[in-house]
Amino acid sequence: MANPAIITVDDDPAVSRAVARDVRRRYGDRYRVVRADSGEAAMDALREIKLRGEQVAVMLADYRMPHMNGIQFLEAAMDLFPMARRVLLTAYADTDAAIDAINIVDVDHYLLKPWNPPEEKLYPVVDGLLDAWLSSPEAAADEVRVVGHRWSAPSFKIRDFLARNLVPYRWLLADEPEGERLLSAAGLGTDSVPVVITPDGKSLAAPSVTELAARIGLSTTPAADFYDLVVIGAGPAGLGAAVYGASEGLRTVLVEQRATGGQAGQSSRIENYLGFPDGVSGAQLTERARRQALKFGAELITTCEAIGLESGGSSRVLRFSDGTSITTHTVVLATGVSYRMLTAPGLAELTGRGVFYGSAATEAPSCADSEVYIVGGANSAGQAAVYFSRYASRVHILIRGGDLRRGMSQYLVEQIEAIDAIEVHTCTEVVAGEGGEHLERLVLRDATTGEKRTVETSWLFVFIGAEPRTDWLDGAVQRDDRGFVITGPDLLADGRRPVGWTLPRAPYHLESSMPGVFAAGDVRATSVKRVASAVGEGAMAVSLIHRYLEAQ
Repeated sequence: MANPAIITVDDDPAVSRAVARDVRRRYGDRYRVVRADSGEAAMDALREIKLRGEQVAVMLADYRMPHMNGIQFLEAAMDLFPMARRVLLTAYADTDAAIDAINIVDVDHYLLKPWNPPEEKLYPVVDGLLDAWLSSPEAAADEVRVVGHRWSAPSFKIRDFLARNLVPYRWLLADEPEGERLLSAAGLGTDSVPVVITPDGKSLAAPSVTELAARIGLSTTPAADFYDLVVIGAGPAGLGAAVYGASEGLRTVLVEQRATGGQAGQSSRIENYLGFPDGVSGAQLTERARRQALKFGAELITTCEAIGLESGGSSRVLRFSDGTSITTHTVVLATGVSYRMLTAPGLAELTGRGVFYGSAATEAPSCADSEVYIVGGANSAGQAAVYFSRYASRVHILIRGGDLRRGMSQYLVEQIEAIDAIEVHTCTEVVAGEGGEHLERLVLRDATTGEKRTVETSWLFVFIGAEPRTDWLDGAVQRDDRGFVITGPDLLADGRRPVGWTLPRAPYHLESSMPGVFAAGDVRATSVKRVASAVGEGAMAVSLIHRYLEAQ
């Protein structure tokens, strides 16, 4: 962070240099002195400082300036930096105007020109103002700032992307004072939101996640055209493959469309993962694995969507939605699964505006003192219920079956039973969602009696089923009727070679129907849907890749 600024404004060049010189001599080691020759130029400087998230401690402005006098400048500057201390520089004849300014625009002090000697007439005044400012400083903002509307799906998408990529940010509502000041400084209106302000002061109006990723320092393009190993998907399986591949000397690139961690990265607490007896959040586990992969030399590419896989002789070619491609010796498919969408009327229109798929941990603080509904009976739903119970007045878990134990680990069931704020509704499903600007009501149905009831809520989080993200692999590798990638012995279940298989040997355990292409984690048919097994399969895939490469 740059030092806080002291702004001096005077249209007389000699006076301007003199005041800046005197201020810099006393305060230049702790404050950045910014000199402007007009009110308009000073406002431009203030807007730039505001966008960079820096602070202004004191503003000294001459009263008699053309176009925008000192009082007008200080009044306008208050909109950007209301906590900065304000000083009006005046001649003796203007003292009445200065006194009026103290009452009209809350000027903190006025100084008569000339102020020599500064040790007696300037510094004591500025010292006092700086002390007052330091006792209640403006919040420093050295992180990304997002300005948006509370119930805006595009605003939620930006916040969720930043949170899942572990990028610190500050969320500001467009209709609150600080959000309004940032939009004004950027020259944008509320119709431009979501607006992202980067730490260097650049403003992005409604950016795509690809544009945002590039501006906040995430890599979006590979550094080379050819690799030993390309891993598609940065969930536990993909991260495991990247760590082991890079650590064993393979030129490795990890490609992720959304954010590292996958569904596991959204988990508020994983308590049955080996080596973490007190539990670990999905974000913590993801960040450690990401750093580990980068330490060993793996590349991590975000917001890159794979749309095609082709065989090119001994190499494999991956094509991406932006028209680029990567050639590689081997591929690990670790794209995981996504939550199924609820098809009840009204929910699709409210997605991101009260209806969320996954934990959406960014919304938890906003759920304070509210009733939250969670659909799903597996571990991810249970972990979310425990997490949201810290904020919400009550958490309702809706399951279609009659017993939570059928799909959830025993330790989670016991935690849920011990939390008074969580209520489980068995044999219950959502049949409709209603609301205007955001979700306001849910219509629930009892699956045994058919009876319907309406509940008031603004929060629905859905954790149902699992759909593999494999449509882009159609025709490239064999998949089962649900889209999961078939591997190893399962490819030989009917006693015949897989379609397109050209090698004399049988496929390795995690190898798909295209030689050199392996699947790991949830995307693989018959896999165990657990974090530990996904990491293990990622590591195992690299072991099999070495065998594949040695035989080439």
